[in-house]
Amino acid sequence: MSRNPNLAGILAMLAAVGLFSLMDAGLKLLSPHYPPLQVAALRGAASLPFVLLWIGLRGGFATLWKVRWGLHLLRGVLAVTMMVCFIHALRTLPLSTVYTLFFVAPLMITALSVPVLGEYVGPRRWTAIAVGLLGVLVVLRPTGEGMFTLAGLAVLGAAAGYAASAITVRVLARTDSTQSMVFWMLTLLTLGAGALAAPGWVPLQAAHVGIIAGIGLAGALGQYAITEAFRHGEASVIAPFEYTALAWGLGLDLALWGVLPDGVTWLGAAIIVLSGLYLLHRERVHVEAEHP
Repeated sequence: MSRNPNLAGILAMLAAVGLFSLMDAGLKLLSPHYPPLQVAALRGAASLPFVLLWIGLRGGFATLWKVRWGLHLLRGVLAVTMMVCFIHALRTLPLSTVYTLFFVAPLMITALSVPVLGEYVGPRRWTAIAVGLLGVLVVLRPTGEGMFTLAGLAVLGAAAGYAASAITVRVLARTDSTQSMVFWMLTLLTLGAGALAAPGWVPLQAAHVGIIAGIGLAGALGQYAITEAFRHGEASVIAPFEYTALAWGLGLDLALWGVLPDGVTWLGAAIIVLSGLYLLHRERVHVEAEHP
């Protein structure tokens, strides 16, 4: 580990973002060939063996059963909903556009922290949330990809599911281990999405086995990296590096599908990212004021 905990956290976050971007590219490659529920089930099942190896090396199997089952079941439902919406959007939207819209999740998390966690959000942060939502409307304009397209709304549904799941993680972290949260989320995603996908299950093509294995490995390593990122570094310092996903999305879109976002999408992305960065800045100011 680096002598500078924040530097170690930043490097781990950069690795996590890259790994999750590669995983998402794999999901997009699978999405035209299989139903969204089946792709979601494959994502969970492919990562489980690697996660079990990680838990075994950490000696964390004993912590898997001392959990708050109700909240884990809620996270499972949220995980299935989020993944299905996300994969549906990947079928038709460029990866960079999906990431741009998904960046609204931190704004949703901040807004949800008030009624659920009882946190205080001042007028400046509420203004930043409103500006970020304006950026979403810029991206989801009535023409082109369109405000009312199912794919665009699906990304917002995925972001809402992610935000709700993040809030439950904050609650679960008070009593449950990281290993248990990762394991049960993936297990419930696999079982829930798999059961719903079973009636329309499409036989796997041999050509896709490597992609599925890559999704599992990238997802598991990404989960480990992001856990290490928040374990070593301050959240307000490392969280902005999540926005490097947009660079990954642009690069993968160009390399694999030969597409790039238009100017209006760039404008919306800038508004959303800047509002998110301002929220992180205000959070750091708030923390420093409490702990001078």
